[in-house]
Amino acid sequence: MGFFTSLDIGASGLTAQRLRMDTISQNIANINTTRTKDGSPYRRREVIFEERTGEDSFSSILSNAGSNLTDGQGVRVSKIIEDPTDFKKVYDPGHPDADKDGYVSMPNVDIVTEMVNMISATRSYEANVTSINATKSMALKALEIGK
Repeated sequence: MGFFTSLDIGASGLTAQRLRMDTISQNIANINTTRTKDGSPYRRREVIFEERTGEDSFSSILSNAGSNLTDGQGVRVSKIIEDPTDFKKVYDPGHPDADKDGYVSMPNVDIVTEMVNMISATRSYEANVTSINATKSMALKALEIGK
């Protein structure tokens, strides 16, 4: 693994975790949104990661199929999905979005889950920063050897 490859892998992790934190922030911001553009309550979103490979051609996948170890190229966001769990029902007959029985469908966002996910994303982001800083430090030490 080369110097720039390790920096690129760390940078991909930073980008992915930043998007994850943005998505979590969006979930928290919409915790009380009972009506979106389509008329339904806000539905919690979640980021799905996958390995970023250098080549996605059929021949490269076929040649690496027999080996368990491949050179990783980092991580990327494969998609952002909506959580299919049911909405929370809250009794509030005075709410404009209440049904005929007085219940309001609230978003399926749980603040505790979102805060745990935010802490996890923050720690992962910090780990990637530490990795990049360690790589930079090693490169600077290697340059000092030549002096």
